[in-house]
Amino acid sequence: MQGRWSALGGVIGAGTALAAGRLQASAAQADPRTVAARVRFFGTDVVDPDTGAVRADRVVLSWVGCTTYAFALAGSVFLLDAWVPRLTSTGYVPATAQDLADLAPEAIFIGHGHFDHAADAGRIAEASGAVVYGTAEHGVNIRAQVADPTFRTVALGDGASLPGERHEFTVGPVEVTAVRHVHSARTAPERPGGSAPFFPLPELGALVRHPPTLAGVLQSAPRLGDPEGGTLLYQFRVPGFALVWHDSSGPLTEKAPQVFDDFADLAPTDVQIGAIQGFNQISNGLRDPRRYIEAIRPALFVPSHHDNWLPGLTASAATYDIPLRGELSRIPTDHRPNLRTLHDPADYVNPRRLTFPL
Repeated sequence: MQGRWSALGGVIGAGTALAAGRLQASAAQADPRTVAARVRFFGTDVVDPDTGAVRADRVVLSWVGCTTYAFALAGSVFLLDAWVPRLTSTGYVPATAQDLADLAPEAIFIGHGHFDHAADAGRIAEASGAVVYGTAEHGVNIRAQVADPTFRTVALGDGASLPGERHEFTVGPVEVTAVRHVHSARTAPERPGGSAPFFPLPELGALVRHPPTLAGVLQSAPRLGDPEGGTLLYQFRVPGFALVWHDSSGPLTEKAPQVFDDFADLAPTDVQIGAIQGFNQISNGLRDPRRYIEAIRPALFVPSHHDNWLPGLTASAATYDIPLRGELSRIPTDHRPNLRTLHDPADYVNPRRLTFPL
């Protein structure tokens, strides 16, 4: 495990490449909005200031709150989920849905369909031409977000899919595996030896400093009832690197324990970005994300869905630091991943925090 992480070489530079068909080879043909967006989200040292092309020998992720990330991998630009938090605050996350569209992503990968994960997917896909990957239900709901959708959706199973169902496909040079799992849910406390309950008190500071706007509320409120539509975990692979991302961590222990074996069958994972906030923390603390980590065995774990993405109801990421480290201490040392915490708002749209070499 430590050897695989050493091979990554740590954090250096930033990079990505052209989204297929979105940018041309000459500076005269490049969209200046896309150039500016890519420089901002992926770093000045690897993005060509004329064409917007970025180096293909870097992996870069830029956090946009909750579980949404701009993702550059081996010459492709993707979005993982597609929502910029702005329901109860505006400006706490320094980005907009238009910023994400300006990146000209090739594809958008949806973990599940709730508003805090997919509410901007239709708008971004329509503006950028990105292909949307998710369940059939995700596709239907996302296409309904815009009046005349022209983008393509790819169905990875549907409402009848069982936990553990697996989909293999490629997007450009990237191999992708999607695994159906389950959404966060509360279960009875695990005894004996269970994880301690944990739920931080809501923080109001961001709500005061960044109050909501009418436009933000009107854009987000219609999506509050969007259904889950199934929950997917993704692994992205190119030679020399593999990343797992999941925007929820469910109680597989009680509901679908066989899925842990499906996770363990994935190719060796260098980086896992996983949701740690969930309904079950009230009863079982951070047990569920720990069980995901134990099955996937990444070299590096990055917590997600742990920030103050809904000020007034949520708390800042720093409140999770101590309980998360305590939970990870339950994993044997030889299987315990390195931990890289992200804190809001300093680590929003900060590519230096999640840049890796290929």
